[in-house]
Amino acid sequence: MPILETSIAGLVVWALIGYALGSIPFGMVLARVMGLGNLREVGSGNIGATNVLRTGNKTAAFLTLVLDGAKGAVAVLLARAFAGEDAAQIAGLAAFLGHCFPVWLGFRGGKGVATFLGIILALAWPVGLACCAAWAAGAGLSRMSSMGALVAAASSTFFMVFMGHAGALLLGMVLTVLVFVRHKDNIKRIRAGTEPKIGQKT
Repeated sequence: MPILETSIAGLVVWALIGYALGSIPFGMVLARVMGLGNLREVGSGNIGATNVLRTGNKTAAFLTLVLDGAKGAVAVLLARAFAGEDAAQIAGLAAFLGHCFPVWLGFRGGKGVATFLGIILALAWPVGLACCAAWAAGAGLSRMSSMGALVAAASSTFFMVFMGHAGALLLGMVLTVLVFVRHKDNIKRIRAGTEPKIGQKT
């Protein structure tokens, strides 16, 4: 946990900025702009990159992945530049919540994996790179994006301690729990052997 340097009012402002950035539904915007239809009617109905990939458009899926990650990173970097590390962590958490629970979509957002990785990369890039590698390993071996997400989230706190970034440990633990909660249905399907593989239409 970083030292609290920013006023409560300042933290509230950065939380609002982080939430606003995180709540931008890039997957839905790109699907509309690129003529891919309404993501709510595709696959799982999720707004993230994995579901965008189910439209068959890899470019749109890649752009969604990058932009969803970028909004988390931008929230952290802006708050760090103009306020401090405490504000950066608050903004990062708010961006994650904005992605998962965007007011514009009736609080029905994505599962936050790309945004989670973007936040971690901005907070501590060595940890972020390690988490990305963990995601790639988990997803590659299982052929399930959700498994990659769970592996990356579960390993993030270990990487934070091992790489000397314990100041972000509390935030990392909170984000890990939230990622697991958002993937509760995926966990059930993984255990039942019915979780879709990467690129598979549902």
